[in-house]
Amino acid sequence: MEDLKQQKKNSDNRHVDEQIDELIIEMQTKGNPEFIDIHYNTNLKPLKIPEYGRMIHQLVDYLKTIEDRDKRNFYAKEIIRLMGLKNKSLRDVPDFQHKLWDHLFIMAGFDLDVDTPYEKPTPEKIHQKPDRLPYPRKGYKYRYYGHIIYDLIRKAVEWDGDEETRRMLIMTIANHMKKNYLKWNKESVDDAIIFRHLYELSNGKIDLKPDTDELLRKDQLFYKKKKHHHHKSNKRNNRR
Repeated sequence: MEDLKQQKKNSDNRHVDEQIDELIIEMQTKGNPEFIDIHYNTNLKPLKIPEYGRMIHQLVDYLKTIEDRDKRNFYAKEIIRLMGLKNKSLRDVPDFQHKLWDHLFIMAGFDLDVDTPYEKPTPEKIHQKPDRLPYPRKGYKYRYYGHIIYDLIRKAVEWDGDEETRRMLIMTIANHMKKNYLKWNKESVDDAIIFRHLYELSNGKIDLKPDTDELLRKDQLFYKKKKHHHHKSNKRNNRR
């Protein structure tokens, strides 16, 4: 049944193509060879947004010639509807309708007088380059710890809550420092080195001691969850 439907669709498409070819030949023989230019894209102006195809662009061009404002607004909405059907990939983009209206004005060369539910875009706004993001240039001494560790150390120093929570925060920071150090060095590291760096980075405000404080081991810091492999049963065994 599906094959029959597809065959009928292909037949209808071929029939339409044949009628277009006949019309082109008829217009050419009646002394209007320029009619051919409408159908061959190599002789036409480039499309502003190729994803919508030439027909949508021609509809937008025609929209600009409609003098009656009510009709112009009506057909603008119809074109927006067709654009949504034509460019389905935009449906996952936030503010889908806003993007369609922007595209309509772009295809119209920003020379379109219609009522829009959004602010009318301008060439300057559409082609405006985003502001450059500032690149952090803080001169960290131990860059392998990461800037987040530096922020956490500062918060631990400024902590004014209960001592038990502060202690947990400091030990968490120290363990993360050890983990980041091992990612950078790949070898083992003595806890005393981490404690010395933590003391230095906190300006002496955090002072852990190897004889009283102990960090997690390397295998605990890089614990990997075991994968469970599900083996498929042999079909022959299932039949038995």
